[in-house]
Amino acid sequence: MASPRPVPLQWELQIMSTAPTTGPHAAVSGLQWGDEGKGKVVDLLTRRYDYIVRYNGGANAGHSVVIGDQRYALHLIPSGILHEGKINVIGNGVVVDPAQLISEMDTLAQRGIDIGDNLRLSTRAHLVLPYHKLQDALMEAAVSASRGEHKAIGTTGRGIGPAYADKMHRSTGLRAGDLLDPERFADKLKHVVALKNAMLGATADLAGAEFEPIDADELTEAYLGYGEVLASHICDTQHLLHTGMADGKKLLFEGANGCMLDIDHGTYPYVTSSNCGAVGIYAGSGVPGGTVGRTVGIMKAYTTRVGAGPFATELDDEVGQRIRDRGNEYGTTTGRPRRCGWLDLAVVKYTAAVNGVTELSLMLLDVLAGFDTLKVCVGYELDGKAVEGFPSSSVEYERVTPVYEQVPGFADEVTDCEDYDHLPGAAKQYVELIEQHVGLPVSIVSVGPARNQTMIREAHAPVSA
Repeated sequence: MASPRPVPLQWELQIMSTAPTTGPHAAVSGLQWGDEGKGKVVDLLTRRYDYIVRYNGGANAGHSVVIGDQRYALHLIPSGILHEGKINVIGNGVVVDPAQLISEMDTLAQRGIDIGDNLRLSTRAHLVLPYHKLQDALMEAAVSASRGEHKAIGTTGRGIGPAYADKMHRSTGLRAGDLLDPERFADKLKHVVALKNAMLGATADLAGAEFEPIDADELTEAYLGYGEVLASHICDTQHLLHTGMADGKKLLFEGANGCMLDIDHGTYPYVTSSNCGAVGIYAGSGVPGGTVGRTVGIMKAYTTRVGAGPFATELDDEVGQRIRDRGNEYGTTTGRPRRCGWLDLAVVKYTAAVNGVTELSLMLLDVLAGFDTLKVCVGYELDGKAVEGFPSSSVEYERVTPVYEQVPGFADEVTDCEDYDHLPGAAKQYVELIEQHVGLPVSIVSVGPARNQTMIREAHAPVSA
């Protein structure tokens, strides 16, 4: 395996002491609409943990990790794969596209990263099949045709929602463990494909699209081939994690997507199809409730989202484009330009509470360098009245007016700052404003994609919001 440049010892010691914990296990959770920089923080924290566990989502997620001059884009495999001696677990709560997973494994292997017993896939993880992707596309087209394009969800088209729907339908769900029994898999897939052809044909008619029926035999042959490749990685990961914990091993849970895309707690229906906040850890991995003692909430210094849905602080102007270009805000998975806006602390405070966050990691602070003034949303008004809590309805949220606090910007670039004290005064004031309004310490500040562009702050007592 290619040895990534190690995190300096003083960083590791600081990371270990940034916040008190009530247990040995930790989680990294995104607090906005995804793309916050979770992969980088998981990479930094991995040295302290033995198992790195992905518990939700699918190949619609994208984590980028920069090591030296090398950038790694990961979609299904946990970011801990870049470290030797770590067990990377794709848990039961993930929906897995086997073709995508194998492609990702091959790409990493070509770059010198060993893939063997260090990657485990849950027998209970549900599979994404080609008809799920087709259903994704046809449903979006049908909704657009009947209700207008603005009513479409704006999915990534990776089949994630339909795969989770089949999981809940039960009779049409197929799991990774099924690949280990070719006869049973072939029989079940034959019946599922018959149902899918009928459903997709009708959906295609509504969308005004052509539909070519799926060939069950061809699909069976392809997926059993994937099963042969993945067989050595497929196991009962629930048992694996429980055994590891009993042996004193430490677990780090890696969330995919962001909490504002959570199926229950996000801006429904413009969300993904899983519990992507820390609330999804226990169902998505099979570990008992209360396992996690430390939850690091990851947030950008501004706000972005992809796809449709309300976005209170969106900047559809040259300022938004400037943030997009400086932050390279284009999707790791899709390449789509992300919508950009000012930092929304009403969102962060809400999601930090939902996730039980114990500390914050502020990413991409460098993107805001050069602005004369910065705006931060500290709450909302609706029909002239202050909004209590966070709106549960997207229809209501679409109508809110952000309440901004304007603060001085910082002219100097900060990408070369190696210590928090070396940041411009206005940049430090920005960090402290976040702590004040959210009521949690910012223990990590990132000023660039590289590992050494990360400042670890000694945590302190949270500031009352």
